Amino acid sequence: MDAMITRASINDARAILDLQKIAYQSEARLYGDWSIPPLTESLEDLRIEFSRKVFLKATLGGLIVGSVRGSFDGCTCTVGRLIVHPRHQRSGIGTALLQAIETCFAEAERFELFTGEQSEGNIRLYTALGYRILRKEVLSPRVTVVFMEKRKPKAA
Repeated sequence: MDAMITRASINDARAILDLQKIAYQSEARLYGDWSIPPLTESLEDLRIEFSRKVFLKATLGGLIVGSVRGSFDGCTCTVGRLIVHPRHQRSGIGTALLQAIETCFAEAERFELFTGEQSEGNIRLYTALGYRILRKEVLSPRVTVVFMEKRKPKAA
């Protein structure tokens, strides 16, 4: 069964936040840091994000199993918090969500996202989808993030 990807609404905020906290457990374990923003984000903070960003959700059997958010500044689409429930990872849902958010911002000249430097699976996925490492940033003694971008080819 394929996941259905649609625009999420504010009514989905609680389910997305719950899924986010499940999905980021592996990242927290990898870095030994349980204070990473996806695990400390509040429902109120997430609801505020809904007013600023486009949220997509992937559903299977009526349950939200994945989500991604994006914002656009006139040139760049910033992609954030691509999450898939651990039971559904490596099934194409993450790829479909990322491609769907890119489609939502088809006018963007470039897309940018970040992931943890040690998150090899994420880096492999993003690289396979055309993203390239742009820069690294140290967030804490335990966490360094890798910023990646994908540029649209210039029209001839």
